[in-house]
Amino acid sequence: MAAPATTKATIKSQTVQDMKKLGVYRPEYDRLIDIYAGLWEQYHRLMKAYDTGKGYEYAVPTSDGGEKKSPLVNTIEAVRRDILAYSDRLCLNPKAEREGKLPPPGKRSKLEEALRGGP
Repeated sequence: MAAPATTKATIKSQTVQDMKKLGVYRPEYDRLIDIYAGLWEQYHRLMKAYDTGKGYEYAVPTSDGGEKKSPLVNTIEAVRRDILAYSDRLCLNPKAEREGKLPPPGKRSKLEEALRGGP
């Protein structure tokens, strides 16, 4: 199995391919796809920093002797939420299928039918 795409360009290309397979791609979505790809690239970098850090440091000490969630973990969680929100908008997760946002498999758009010469 190939390694996952981790650069913004490869993630964007793969996202467009996935959306085309699902029948939900539109060129007008390219700006959102660009942001989505950037979020994924950022997530990969953050996870690499987390993995190579001090043994998956989840909490850091505070000045009063307590602990709080590390800033890196907070950032990772925020990026995950953003990725989820964008994947909803781009119909790239199971929620889109459950909510009926995806076209039925095998059904072509009217434009696609016209370009191919009918149903």
